[in-house]
Amino acid sequence: MSTKKKPKKFRTPNVPLEAASAQGGGLESASASRAAPGAVQFDYTHVRQDLRRIGLLAGGIIATLVVLSFFIN
Repeated sequence: MSTKKKPKKFRTPNVPLEAASAQGGGLESASASRAAPGAVQFDYTHVRQDLRRIGLLAGGIIATLVVLSFFIN
């Protein structure tokens, strides 16, 4: 692996080949879509649900440990 950094004009974006070919072009269309901010909408509702579930489980486990600590002492 080279330790030299490439100049910015020679770098290529990290775009999967399927996404580049589906957009009807190579790297030109990938860089063109990056120029328009807010063009792609992401849906993170499943992430929010997972984080909520993790938080509830962690809170329940901590509450259980607190209750069990009273029985130990």
